[in-house]
Amino acid sequence: MEAETIELNGNKIEPGETADLKLYVGRLPSGDRIYIRGKVYHARKKGPVVLITGGIHGDEINSVQIVRRFMDSGVLDNLQRGTVIALPVVNVYGFIYFSRDLPDGKDVNRSFPGSSSGSLASRIASTVTKKIFPIVDIGMDFHTGGASRYNYPQIRYSRSDKKSKELARVFGAPQILSRGTIPKSLRRVALKENKPFLVFEGGESLRLDGHSIAMASRGIRRVLHHLEMIDNSPPCEEPSVHILNTLWIRASQAGLFTWAKCSGAFVKKKEVLGVIQDPHGDLNIKVLASRDGYIVGHNNAAVVSQGDALFHLGYSYEMWEYNETS
Repeated sequence: MEAETIELNGNKIEPGETADLKLYVGRLPSGDRIYIRGKVYHARKKGPVVLITGGIHGDEINSVQIVRRFMDSGVLDNLQRGTVIALPVVNVYGFIYFSRDLPDGKDVNRSFPGSSSGSLASRIASTVTKKIFPIVDIGMDFHTGGASRYNYPQIRYSRSDKKSKELARVFGAPQILSRGTIPKSLRRVALKENKPFLVFEGGESLRLDGHSIAMASRGIRRVLHHLEMIDNSPPCEEPSVHILNTLWIRASQAGLFTWAKCSGAFVKKKEVLGVIQDPHGDLNIKVLASRDGYIVGHNNAAVVSQGDALFHLGYSYEMWEYNETS
């Protein structure tokens, strides 16, 4: 069936057209205007509208690179049906200041659906919610670990949403986590509107991680192929680890931290994961696994305080073989 003309931000996009998107969100103190920029890829045939977002947290550079590189890959230039809206940097303010949040300390991903008269974060959220989200059917939002924490490439879905679960399996990330939604997050808004929505986590803030970028790009292609929007997609070489529950292993003492096991590793209960030492050689504490499981994320900080999260451990797991039809 022939696609219809779509209208975004006052611009009409015809079937078969690729258009630039520029959404005004505010000004810098210098007076310079700030825009959320992206592209809209609109196929000639009717199909689902997929939103792909990065940089909701401004210091998560890896997420920006994932979306940017996918846009640059040429895959979307041959869209068979449907529409893809790609926004590499949603939190432009945070990106400018190398910050997760806005200058006022607000988190965009704790501000949805937002308000056009609220805080900066709320205004950015409102721009996405009001001007983009109404025509979206499916979403994929890309993130990294924060504050020196590295996340192994993983996709997160809402356990109560069967469609999201199906797409998570199709995405085929090395780890798949069943996670509840965070209040005022973009995924929570999507769930309330019955729109399947996935969140990808991979790498850490302020760094690029080639492995996570590659896993994310392949996952996007698998989802778009599953939706019959592109011709082909790469197969999964390994089954995914489907994790239902997680816990944090924290520092019992402050000191210099060295990890011995990193994200992605399978560990046994009481296995040594790392060590905490003091600068004077008086302290030598082993960090032990509290149960069997897979490391979902680990802390790369060289100096830790008592109570700091060191390892994110996934348990209650099963292996999911890849099936592009799910």
